[in-house]
Amino acid sequence: MSLSGIFPIDKWNFTTQSILSVLSDEDFDFLISRQGKQNYSKGEVLFREGMVPTGIFYIHQGKVKKYKIDKLGKQQIIYVANRGELIGYHAVLSEERYPDSAAAMEPCSVSFIPKEDFKFILHRSPLFGQRLLKALSHEYSVLANNISVYTQRSAMERLAISLIVIREKYKEETMEGTKVVIDISRSDLANMAGLSKENVIRMLKELKEEGIIGSEGRKIWVNHIEKLVQRSNFK
Repeated sequence: MSLSGIFPIDKWNFTTQSILSVLSDEDFDFLISRQGKQNYSKGEVLFREGMVPTGIFYIHQGKVKKYKIDKLGKQQIIYVANRGELIGYHAVLSEERYPDSAAAMEPCSVSFIPKEDFKFILHRSPLFGQRLLKALSHEYSVLANNISVYTQRSAMERLAISLIVIREKYKEETMEGTKVVIDISRSDLANMAGLSKENVIRMLKELKEEGIIGSEGRKIWVNHIEKLVQRSNFK
């Protein structure tokens, strides 16, 4: 079921896929197609916070989490990037070190794009630059909204919102008319919601007993998205 009219997913989620759609075939080939691919195993790091950037990354397959690590060593996942998205461009554009880290949430195929190539296309395609600027502006508002979640919402509300957001990521790769199955570790889900793993397990059990979700192993699916939205207490 679509979230249209019941939950403003755009306030909680963003994507860079549409940015690349404005490139000509020639520019897309230069930026993406001619680059080699590298396979990453689940948990393997693409880049770490504080590293000096030498380029950006394009995801051909799989999901990549961007995260920060607090003083206690706990991850806070701030974004999950899907197939067809770019990551790592903030640091290249600002000419600063990476502000966060990125790691594969599942087996991934990724291309590394040297910053010289990225900047070349950025200068050659003004529309690409405009789309990127628009995406950055929207991304800032989403991250600001996420910060308010951790300070103003209950644990169940945070978990419900995280499930809704990650479900949309998996929905993009699910055939229409088939069940959207979220394949995520409880640790990653906890790090998305800013909760302990134990709390997430307990609340998932509660949602399952109410029939709102179903689960098998680490896989989760939503049976009643309207009820999950109600548990998010979005207003």
